[in-house]
Amino acid sequence: MKAKTVLGSAAVGVGLGTLLLPAAALADTTVSPATTPVGGTVVLTTTCNPKAGDALFRVTGPNRDQNVRSTTAAAGGGLSAELFTAGFTLGTYTVTATCGDGSNGGTASFTVTPIGGAQAGAGGRDGDTGVLVAGGALAAAAVAGGTYVMVRRRRRASVVA
Repeated sequence: MKAKTVLGSAAVGVGLGTLLLPAAALADTTVSPATTPVGGTVVLTTTCNPKAGDALFRVTGPNRDQNVRSTTAAAGGGLSAELFTAGFTLGTYTVTATCGDGSNGGTASFTVTPIGGAQAGAGGRDGDTGVLVAGGALAAAAVAGGTYVMVRRRRRASVVA
């Protein structure tokens, strides 16, 4: 009796999974290119069905929380939109798509770098630079003090012997 119940539950689970899997498999969002300089353009693409209505891309990151609506059909199917990154702060942004029927269209991310391709955060003077310098000085003082104590103990031990 218990085996039939387990098999029945498993069959129902497989059946529901089979129905829901295609929708989940189709929910995909991409951003191209994955890294762009400030003022560059990224293309947001989702596999949402255009017949279900417009896709809504939500862009969140260091200084953004904005929506980009897409009505443009993508070349490989789905919907796409272009996003111009002028005025964006350096860092990583997350794009979440919602299909016109309210279903999840997937998530992707992209990184905005300085013009010229230097790594985000490289160069310049940050508010954390002073903290890093102070931490480095304290660590160096701790190593120097430890070395001094060990050398002094060894000298005492050799004098006593």
